[in-house]
Amino acid sequence: MSSTVQNVRPDSVASSEALLAGPAVQEERYFNRELSWLSFNDRVLAEACNSAYPLLERLRFLSISGSNLDEFLMIRVAGLAGQIRSNVGNMSLDGRTPGQQLAAINTKVLDLTGKQQAILADLKPLLADQGIHIAGDDRVDDAADAWLRDYFLNSIMPVITPQAIDPAHPFPFVANRGIGVLFNLTREDDGSSLVEMVLIPSALPRFVRVPGKDALYLTTEQIVCRYATLLFPGFRVDGDGVFRLLRDSDIEIEEDAEDLVRYYRTAIQRRRRGKVILLELDHAFDPAGEQMLREQLGLQQAMVLQLDHLVGVSDLSQIVGDDRPDLKFIPYTPRYPERVMEHDGDCFAAIREKDIVIHHPYESFEVVADFVRQAANDPAVISIKQTLYRAGHQSPIIAALVEAAEAGKSVTAVVELKARFDEEQNLKWASELERAGVQVIYGFVDWKTHAKVSLVVRQEEEGYRTYCHFGTGNYHPITARIYTDLSFFTADPAIARDASKLFNFITGYVEPQGLERLAVSPLNLRETLYAKIDREIANCREGRPAAIWAKMNSLTEEGVIDRLYAASQAGVRVVLIVRGICCLRPGIAGLSENITVKSIIGRFLEHSRIWAFANGTEMPSGGAEVFITSADAMSRNLNRRVELLVPISNPTVHDQVLEQVLMANLLDTEQSWLLDGEDGSWERVADDGEGEGFNLHAYFMTNPSLSGRGDALKDSRVPKLTLRRGAA
Repeated sequence: MSSTVQNVRPDSVASSEALLAGPAVQEERYFNRELSWLSFNDRVLAEACNSAYPLLERLRFLSISGSNLDEFLMIRVAGLAGQIRSNVGNMSLDGRTPGQQLAAINTKVLDLTGKQQAILADLKPLLADQGIHIAGDDRVDDAADAWLRDYFLNSIMPVITPQAIDPAHPFPFVANRGIGVLFNLTREDDGSSLVEMVLIPSALPRFVRVPGKDALYLTTEQIVCRYATLLFPGFRVDGDGVFRLLRDSDIEIEEDAEDLVRYYRTAIQRRRRGKVILLELDHAFDPAGEQMLREQLGLQQAMVLQLDHLVGVSDLSQIVGDDRPDLKFIPYTPRYPERVMEHDGDCFAAIREKDIVIHHPYESFEVVADFVRQAANDPAVISIKQTLYRAGHQSPIIAALVEAAEAGKSVTAVVELKARFDEEQNLKWASELERAGVQVIYGFVDWKTHAKVSLVVRQEEEGYRTYCHFGTGNYHPITARIYTDLSFFTADPAIARDASKLFNFITGYVEPQGLERLAVSPLNLRETLYAKIDREIANCREGRPAAIWAKMNSLTEEGVIDRLYAASQAGVRVVLIVRGICCLRPGIAGLSENITVKSIIGRFLEHSRIWAFANGTEMPSGGAEVFITSADAMSRNLNRRVELLVPISNPTVHDQVLEQVLMANLLDTEQSWLLDGEDGSWERVADDGEGEGFNLHAYFMTNPSLSGRGDALKDSRVPKLTLRRGAA
């Protein structure tokens, strides 16, 4: 059955005159999406230079920037390269062709990777002063040499396979993210030359720690080069060179895919053999070897980078795991909500009393897992429905769903196979759930189910009651420790009815009619946001207070951007907290002079999505309308994903989201950047000149939430945050 919904309305609802005000030229109205993302990764990389952070945390940010860039190249750049190969002339939002975008991206990537290498060079001596030596081949003494030689002979040599490169031996396949070494050899008995390739199996660690008082790390490829004479007896090693490559890793769904599970199993295999997008070479790589790789790998449209210090900086995450707590952030233990503890851990009793918002990672993800566990073990629970986008490798949610199904409860799990780079793991979870008797649904062929919702039906004295959990983040116990997200628990009957309709939509394509509280994309979420923005415009024109505060990961959707431009031109004050990509140009006269955009990068990854509308009142106030959502303001979220927009009406929860979470984001000065609408540059927020900066992560680590405090609020109220002049 087709998953196309017939009543999806066009982007524009307001008059075109309002939306076309200001510059009409695309590049003057919007920033390029890809270049904006690279600017975001530049901000991540800047944290590796933050001298206030412990050294291994700075190394972690360097590693994260490398991992981010890898994914960007494998997906976004690969997509542009594919458009060029197919002669597809799709223009970007700012009016660039795929070729123009690739040219600009290449320049930025070259600059970014150069910074990564320079920062690594700066960090290495600082880490060495603390007894951590990275790629420290020059520090190998006799004892270390003996250990490394033994390690090579017993742990590396049996695993690797040298292969001659000549007409008799086909060029070996190099996997995505694969690392290899080319050796130039001379046979000692006759002086003939030979080129050999050694691929480093992914099962081997990238970094090997040599036993000793100090932490001495060598890469596996370094060790292979160091003991190459043991690998090639009878040959003289004239030179070696390390390389690494990335391949096109995107998976495109075919509209006529008859079996989505089988399609994805084969697509994952195809992805491993995608076209090469990037080739990284070490600084001393032989030009002849480079030319051979170019020819054999088919690098007509791939980037080739020669790096000064290390290929694959994302792998530095292995060293971050070193047992040196003195070089890391002081460990933080999330709080368990006192509201739930006051009910002896009974999640349902706590939710029945009043709605709750849990603010991760400051409050424990365990309460979400406990909600599902309790449902699995509660004989009064008759049904559980759950969406799963990313759940991790060890998931308490999956275990609870299995337990519930085995206990005879009706359990439905919507497993999204199209969660990028989690496809294989999600296939495994789906199989495990099906074996336990869970009804597993894969959703729509051409849309991703990105909404985060859990629905539990419980038989109580008054009849059936439905308890719901909605999240801005995934049901993932690991990312919940480092991503800031919101979990909303409610037993509101109207919201429960809407959530039931949502599941019917996903599992049976039954389009929801008469939604009472929730907005769902791609049905009406966009139109709901448009209507709220339009109301702020009308209020402003009629002299009533008008303001929009929003927090999201990315803002790329043309219709939303144009609506916000129209709001600015009407005089509405708009403050946006956009962690990553932002195509909107703030502060441009005649277009967006009333819009401010900031980005927050710090110890935790800002991931929650929130919208707040003044609704004719002064912000912040109890009269403002507040929503949390699983959706970013991107075309994919509003057009091609099933997402939810959830209203927050309970007064305590409303105050927490608006006057705590959003307010703290607005007030932050220590981790914030401001976007210049003229040139797209980002500048760190300057302190107030009095040396009193505000760090929102530190604030939430030391101040409990409002809705999670329960009766404790009577004795100790959370400090009230007050908006300073000019902050919004």
